[in-house]
Amino acid sequence: MNRSLQCAAILLLVPASASIAQSAAKQPAIRQDAVRQSALSFEQAGRYAEAESAWRAVASARPADPEPYAHLGLLEARQQHYKEAIPLYRKALAFDPAKLPVRLDLGLALFKSGNLKGSIPEFTTVLKAQPDNMQVTTLIGMAYYGLGQYKEAVPYLSVATKHDPQSLPLRLALAHGCLWSKQYKCVMDTYHEILALDPESAEADMIAAEAADEMEDNETSTRLFREAAKANPREPNVHFGLGYLLWTQKKYPEALSEFQAELSNDPNHVQATEYLADTYLQLNEMDSALQLLEKVVKTNSSLPLVHLDLGIIYTEKERRQDALRELAAAEKLDPKDVDVHWRLGRLYRAMGRKEEAKAEFDKASALNKAKDDENYRRIAEANARHGDSPPAQQAPAAQPPPAATPPNP
Repeated sequence: MNRSLQCAAILLLVPASASIAQSAAKQPAIRQDAVRQSALSFEQAGRYAEAESAWRAVASARPADPEPYAHLGLLEARQQHYKEAIPLYRKALAFDPAKLPVRLDLGLALFKSGNLKGSIPEFTTVLKAQPDNMQVTTLIGMAYYGLGQYKEAVPYLSVATKHDPQSLPLRLALAHGCLWSKQYKCVMDTYHEILALDPESAEADMIAAEAADEMEDNETSTRLFREAAKANPREPNVHFGLGYLLWTQKKYPEALSEFQAELSNDPNHVQATEYLADTYLQLNEMDSALQLLEKVVKTNSSLPLVHLDLGIIYTEKERRQDALRELAAAEKLDPKDVDVHWRLGRLYRAMGRKEEAKAEFDKASALNKAKDDENYRRIAEANARHGDSPPAQQAPAAQPPPAATPPNP
């Protein structure tokens, strides 16, 4: 008997869907089984309203049976009504907590509704019973990844990638997770796996470049960013990343070109605009810098570097009140920036406000000393680990930065 004939036979055995819920509970077991079969047929045919009516009739007839609630949850999930599916799955599990497929469905509904944190315990319960379930392993890893808990995500993503040697997206997620949890060897190992699958992956080059930068390997980081830009000149942030590295190395003409290239790809890239303006400032192109800075500050007033640079330019143009406003804003946003305090000190001194100037110079000196003390402590700890005695003398406190010192990123 073909499917259409089966459905027709079932429909002859049961009342119309609108009246199923009212009559099923009063019917004998054989009638209830017919209603259940009807519900399954409607569900398989994608006739969700009729399937829902039939499953509710089954639930009414069998109030302690988890099956109808599990199927009602599935119907909601198939229509992407994940939040509506969740309480139905929970009700099914209240009757039978051991139903692992229902628990997996609950985890998926939580995951897809954006409740990543809530999905993890459900997936973990399934994984304990099915330790080789790679779907669940991957879902737990991606849930932690989505929550920004990268250290917790990495072990699950590592297992998932080993069982799926051809998955590029999984490896990219793993590489990002390793980078953001500061597991740099893991980044580089995963990077080489990605290259084996996609030798031209600009995204992989960028991830590895960031890891190399964190390991203070400027040469490798710069090379990898150049390779990424060559592989895909339109990859988001690739020119900004390279430009920023060149900016930190004070290679301003090259950095300028990269920031401009990023803005050609994305004219609204705020950081590229911010650092392009600062690069103009470092190259003493004040008017070009000022035009960009005044544009950025109108749309984003939370960037300390923008306020600092505006303060520097306004000071040079003897717009002292404007300079004071901008340097004060920079100080509020980044109170530990030595350069901000030092420039405020100079500005106050030029305005004849000697006590305020002294206070700012004292803050700059204290911050410099704290930085030197921290550097000394790290050197001493490194020497101690290698069995060497730390140097006897304390490092002298640094003087305020000279006028040519660029602002901190």
